[in-house]
Amino acid sequence: MTAIEAPAGVLEPPAPTLRRRASRRLSSYLQAAPLALILGAFLLLPIAAIVIVSFWDYDSVQIYPDFVTLNYAETLGSWVTWRTFFNTLKFVVLVWAISLFVGFWVAYFLAFHVRTVKMQTALFLLCTIPFLTSNIIRMISWVPFLGRNGLLNSALVDLGIVPAPLEFLLFSEFAVVLAMVHLYALFMVTPIFNTLVRIDRSLVEAARDAGASATQILTNVILPLAKPGIAIGSIFVVTLVMGDFITVRFMSGGQSASVGLMIANQISLLQYPAAAANAVVLLAVVLMMVAAILRIVDIRKEL
Repeated sequence: MTAIEAPAGVLEPPAPTLRRRASRRLSSYLQAAPLALILGAFLLLPIAAIVIVSFWDYDSVQIYPDFVTLNYAETLGSWVTWRTFFNTLKFVVLVWAISLFVGFWVAYFLAFHVRTVKMQTALFLLCTIPFLTSNIIRMISWVPFLGRNGLLNSALVDLGIVPAPLEFLLFSEFAVVLAMVHLYALFMVTPIFNTLVRIDRSLVEAARDAGASATQILTNVILPLAKPGIAIGSIFVVTLVMGDFITVRFMSGGQSASVGLMIANQISLLQYPAAAANAVVLLAVVLMMVAAILRIVDIRKEL
């Protein structure tokens, strides 16, 4: 038998070259294997377990391994669930907008108005001091400040600004948004600051020499270059707020709801399949929001 000859004009790569390519490909797989195993064990397997449990049946006594779609039908067909999702999205939009405004200007001040690296580092570390304590302690710290007889209400009444203490300051949606901004604003500051310090200052100087005003430099030079950092910070804030339930439960005094709080309540009632179904829907919504952000802004410049 004769070997099949290659078509005329087609050069086959020498065997050493093929072996070298196969070796590089195998080396790449081996380098990625540890991370793939970790992600598979601690991310993909738990998510798969949640998806499987979401199709199980249950009653007030126990859970029955089965394949039913009743949990998703109750979740997606319930007006209460839709209202809870819309309420959660309202928190997301408010917290994201306020965190973006505060985070951008804090990062802008650190990057462009603080001249020395040591002072930038010192001020940035100062912003991280609240993170030395837990979220619960930071939320509790708002109670003596915002309460009916708290520091803020007492000051407003003593100064004659308001005739009576303001009731909406604590145990309200205002308190929830304020506490979330306090908890998550740093997640917006950090990536934006990391992006702004990488901007070539010669671009700003060139725009200034061309006669651009400070507003034009900000909108035409700095903001476009800061988009990757804004996108990364937005992903952090959106995902954290969507899954937050402790802040909503504590700062609203039980007067508001979120998807995370609904799932926590279902777990406390041992309704694990229903909670799993809500978790899967929540994960799908979060992934769609992240995908939308990634389609708008290319964050590969920051990775």
